[in-house]
Amino acid sequence: MKKLLPIALCCAFLSHAFAADPIKSRQQVFEQYKQTVGSMGKMVNGDTAFDKEMFAKLAAHMDELAQQPWQYFTPGSDKGKTEARPEIWSKPAEFKDATDKHKAAVAKLKTAAASAGSVDDVKAPFGAMQQTCKACHNQFRAD
Repeated sequence: MKKLLPIALCCAFLSHAFAADPIKSRQQVFEQYKQTVGSMGKMVNGDTAFDKEMFAKLAAHMDELAQQPWQYFTPGSDKGKTEARPEIWSKPAEFKDATDKHKAAVAKLKTAAASAGSVDDVKAPFGAMQQTCKACHNQFRAD
């Protein structure tokens, strides 16, 4: 918990700093995504020891993050230094469907992590969450 508090405070500060720039705001949230998913992935892949309490905290943090970046895909934020594809704005129903599937997968991961006894209990929901990331990137993110 002590490790997450400075991160949360920093993120809160940065979110205010970037509020005027939706591209930077969503990039900042997605940077947190990478860090959080990376930490969970190391446990799932056996690169680091599985700590069920830490994994549950990371999954809960991921659930919070999963609610945030979508608000920053505002009209006009397709211009500038962004990897967002125009389909986000030209196919808003499909984009919303992809984000809803992602949020649901993250919620399932959070639930599984809260009651996990071992890493095996989170492997499938973690993989399912990653698939929603990949699906959205394939359709809505330029590489």
